[in-house]
Amino acid sequence: MLRTAGTLTAPVFQTSPQKFSHRTGNTSMDRILVVEDDPAVQRALRRLFEAEGYSVQTAADGTTAVEVFRGAPPSAVVLDLRLPGISGREVCSEIKQQSPAVPIIVLSAATDVSDKVLLLELGADDYVTKPFSPRELLARVRAALRRITRPVTTEQCSFDDIHIDFTKMEVVREGKIVTLTAQEFKTLKFMVQNAERVITRDELLNEVWGYHNYPSTRTVDNHILKLRQKLEKDPANPVHFRTIHGVGYKFVG
Repeated sequence: MLRTAGTLTAPVFQTSPQKFSHRTGNTSMDRILVVEDDPAVQRALRRLFEAEGYSVQTAADGTTAVEVFRGAPPSAVVLDLRLPGISGREVCSEIKQQSPAVPIIVLSAATDVSDKVLLLELGADDYVTKPFSPRELLARVRAALRRITRPVTTEQCSFDDIHIDFTKMEVVREGKIVTLTAQEFKTLKFMVQNAERVITRDELLNEVWGYHNYPSTRTVDNHILKLRQKLEKDPANPVHFRTIHGVGYKFVG
């Protein structure tokens, strides 16, 4: 594990190809952008991902990270929060504004629930707390890449007076743009693409947030409430975003 004492000091990785020989899902085109200001941790992460066949780019500060991303968007981003210059939160927000589909896995020594909620609301796809297992980080990156490479069955969807364009990440109601947060849009997309199927709160957390130890399933409830307020004609009596009591939710087009 990476050991910390206020800041990262002695990264200890076992990243030999023998240890991580089961490569699943990555291709020669998969490139990881590692944003980390500690040179030792940066090197360790490079070895970890290169041992699995990924191409790796690194950035030691937020400004460089944004510039590198703009030059050639990677397949995924591993982002440390504590960075010189532009903060990790700002980098996360900037990347998601440019390319919402690129997954971001955040690294942080912070364990406060409010920090995790904030990062996920900004669009981060997963959150790993230091110290962490290299195997866990690798598994989370692979899972994030699998999610974005799944075939999209529906590029556009319409119901009532609402039109959704998943490619543009755009929702229009009665000719007007409806503003959704990154997580609200992800929730909407997953539900629409699983229409008529009952989805549990845990499944939504795992598939939409990609975070298996999220503080509370109330987060799902809050996002469904927001979608009802923004997209239902009568939010108090939802037609499309239905509650299945004791189980979860179901989208009906």
